[in-house]
Amino acid sequence: MRNVVIIGSGCAGLTAAIYAARANLKPLVIRGAEAGGQLTLTTLVENFPGFPQGVQGPELIELMQKQASEFGAEFREGHVTRADLSQRPFVLEVGKERIETRTLIVASGASAKLLGLESERRLLGHGVSTCATCDGYFFRGKEVAVVGGGDTTAEDALFLTRYATQVNVVHRRDQLRASKIMQDRLFRNEKIKFIWNSVVEDILDAQKREVTGIKLRNVKTREETLKAVDGVFIGIGHEPNTGLFRGQLEMDDLGYLITREGSKTNVPGVFAAGDVKDRVYRQAITAAGSGCMAAMEAERFLEAEP
Repeated sequence: MRNVVIIGSGCAGLTAAIYAARANLKPLVIRGAEAGGQLTLTTLVENFPGFPQGVQGPELIELMQKQASEFGAEFREGHVTRADLSQRPFVLEVGKERIETRTLIVASGASAKLLGLESERRLLGHGVSTCATCDGYFFRGKEVAVVGGGDTTAEDALFLTRYATQVNVVHRRDQLRASKIMQDRLFRNEKIKFIWNSVVEDILDAQKREVTGIKLRNVKTREETLKAVDGVFIGIGHEPNTGLFRGQLEMDDLGYLITREGSKTNVPGVFAAGDVKDRVYRQAITAAGSGCMAAMEAERFLEAEP
């Protein structure tokens, strides 16, 4: 019987593990299918407090895991394939293993939607990004492309105009899906150019481990062209990793977990932290903060039990 099980090993899950371990709850962290979360896909992180020269994303995750381990947190590879939250103790299945726990912290994150290109995967963190607010600073004085047509794309494109000389919005249709107010802001910005009716067929140059351009295909004429850019931002949204809890935990229309009074879900004893419940900020520091909250709430919940 576990006191606390944490699903996910990104900033939220690891911070929860540090706090729960220091409270002597001996938490078990199930690392998940994307161990370490989205920080493992980034290079230099300059906006996490305490690192004036910045820190590599994978290094930050490794340091947090070591810190949690020092206090007694236990880590297990694999991902949860089934969860029964209908009664306590909660029951989780990780492969063939059955785990019972008195409380559960869901920090399984949200995965960025990608185009599905091999070059995109190889260049993640090397000119391809899924987070404009995280990486936009690295493209000062350069030309970039943002792929998509919704509000995420619009927000990313507008943010990137602070740094880039030109932002090319690539959209498969001839009009945006973004809200009217966001569209107006895009069209008024002289740094933003539009490439309509086009999809990205390839990102160059994976062999050089840097982005030099994109291969585009016009969906109407089938014509292929090359566009020189220094960075590519994928702005087609995120998908919270909550399918496991559908029908058990309350979610919004996009699948993000709904919490009240901090990190509490609709099931007593189950708490949520990080991007799995955050559709707005999606930053390492906000994920870490919510991980702290979830662990403290779990500790208080256990202390209140007879």
